[in-house]
Amino acid sequence: MTWTVTAERYDSPDASALRRDYYDEVASRYWQRPATAEEIADGLADDGAGLLVPPTGQFVVGRYGSKAASCAGLVLTEAAGPGTAELTRVYVRPGFRGTGGGGLLLAAVEEAARSYGVRLLRLDTRHDLVEARGLYTKHGYREVPAFHRRNPYAERWFAKKL
Repeated sequence: MTWTVTAERYDSPDASALRRDYYDEVASRYWQRPATAEEIADGLADDGAGLLVPPTGQFVVGRYGSKAASCAGLVLTEAAGPGTAELTRVYVRPGFRGTGGGGLLLAAVEEAARSYGVRLLRLDTRHDLVEARGLYTKHGYREVPAFHRRNPYAERWFAKKL
């Protein structure tokens, strides 16, 4: 099997299912119990996903063979400053981790960012999202001081010069 990563609307059936799985995992880890359907729905409501379309961003879906297995988003925000964008909603379904899909996701978002003139890609994450932090570090992201406090769950910040 091989990975393919392509741009896709954040609200397509596969992208929506991946975003739901992403929120389920991050919420369940945070609360140290399974997230409820209501909590997942609350996380998805008004989460800013509408920015993940041109000209304010992009969303990509990774498929392993024909199975939707991963996703990531790019958000271009004026608040981040010129030439800076944010990486968001990076998720690889657990059964597909360790197969190379995460690196391909990051490469696809970085390529999209470059096409928008982005020179610095940054993100925030949490202490408990160990796999994500490992992925970022492996692919050249470096831990940096906090660059915002908008996300009350953010505990670690990373950036990469493109």
